[in-house]
Amino acid sequence: MLSLNRWNNLSWSVLLIGCVGIFSGLLIGFLAGANPLILGVILSLLILGVYLFTSFDYAILSLLVIRSTIDYVLPLPTFFAIAINVLTIGYVIIKLFTRKAVYTDGFWWFFASWWLLQGLWVLLLPLGGLGDLDTDLVLSDSTREWTRLFSWVMIYLLIMQFKDRFSPERIISILFFSLALPILIALLQMVAPSVLPAVFSPDAIFATGGSSFEGSRIRGTFGHPNGFTTYLFLFIGLTWWKLQQAKRHRFLWILLLGSIAFFYVGAKALFSLMMLAVLIVFLIAPRLNIPSLIGGILFLVLVIGLFASSEFGQSRIGSIANTPLLNPDIDVWKAILLSKGDNNSFNWRVAQWTMLLGTWQQHPILGSGLATAPYLSSFNNFAHNEYVRALSEQGIIGLGVFLGFFAVQAQRLVRLIITCSNPKQSSFCFVLLAIQVGLLVGMATENVWTHTMLFYLWWTLFAVAGWDWSQPHKSLLGFTSSHAD
Repeated sequence: MLSLNRWNNLSWSVLLIGCVGIFSGLLIGFLAGANPLILGVILSLLILGVYLFTSFDYAILSLLVIRSTIDYVLPLPTFFAIAINVLTIGYVIIKLFTRKAVYTDGFWWFFASWWLLQGLWVLLLPLGGLGDLDTDLVLSDSTREWTRLFSWVMIYLLIMQFKDRFSPERIISILFFSLALPILIALLQMVAPSVLPAVFSPDAIFATGGSSFEGSRIRGTFGHPNGFTTYLFLFIGLTWWKLQQAKRHRFLWILLLGSIAFFYVGAKALFSLMMLAVLIVFLIAPRLNIPSLIGGILFLVLVIGLFASSEFGQSRIGSIANTPLLNPDIDVWKAILLSKGDNNSFNWRVAQWTMLLGTWQQHPILGSGLATAPYLSSFNNFAHNEYVRALSEQGIIGLGVFLGFFAVQAQRLVRLIITCSNPKQSSFCFVLLAIQVGLLVGMATENVWTHTMLFYLWWTLFAVAGWDWSQPHKSLLGFTSSHAD
């Protein structure tokens, strides 16, 4: 009787497995015929789910690496932000229930408090305490922006939980893998754009209102060349730091630095030259000797030379001469009139800033609300100046909070540079400080605040900058190491 029961149980198990297999096969076949993209997404989610359960730490870092490849594949960036928020909250709750340590630091609490304060501008919108805009029109955008900022707080908190599992240098090294696909796509955009899907074609930017010259700009896997530019700018600083720390294979880091600089120029963003000049000055200042000075000058001259070698680059540089910046015969109001037909991006910016500042004067204390800048001018576009944006959206108080937020970051980096005993950590914090100053310069003419991928990486790096770099770290295999890579 026992054998018969076992045989019956085995038969039912085989039948059940067979039915599940047949159903799965039919479902996969139907999806493959109906929409292969849906099938690909489902299979990817299943693989990702298994990976998350078996190796959570590396899965999160893998998500950060692949985030650079989906920047323009809507609505995947939104799903990514939601996933980060859910995973972080769930992971922290599990650690609390299992009575494991949840790692934070003083800056994270400041960061979270700053995010909560940003919610004030979302809360005041439906209460009628901000501006004259239609609440139904802007509330969803304002809420979405607040949620985007929340994902930054969460990625910082999530990375902090890995401080006893990874060395800081290993995390930094892993992030370099995110360069692979964006650079490959950028290369194809330059040499063989016809082989790319339409979403990555250089001509796709025309759909967003770009000029005829925009098609000559590369953007990798990013939605706009300027987003690709700030992403590469961050890695120029990181590669320089790796080069300074490398005791062998220095040629490979030099080759990578040159390659990143090449694509950095290919994005053809004029503001990138100012950012790079500031970065180089900061990086060579502590070691001001003849070799470093010559190397920094040659690198900058090479980048500017490559930029000016193209027709687009020449037109961009030449356009500055027809702006109030270099032409005394052109005042602000003349620049605004010229912006309607001269295709001069700087004159357009002057017009945009003038309209936004005019709106701010009507609501100087608290502004018009978070993420409302596109609704405050006739251009229906971003501010292209983060300081003007903060002033028009959040008033004098919001601008002060915005500047104070970066001041606290700089203060933390300076303190780490002075107090940390590990020379690698000290030099890394100095590179982050130089990158931050460069980004602050870029914010004067560009929408750097909207470059979400840049800030995911920034907060990851900022989190590990404050760890104890001399402490051994336990790997997933059970080994310990005080440094890696």
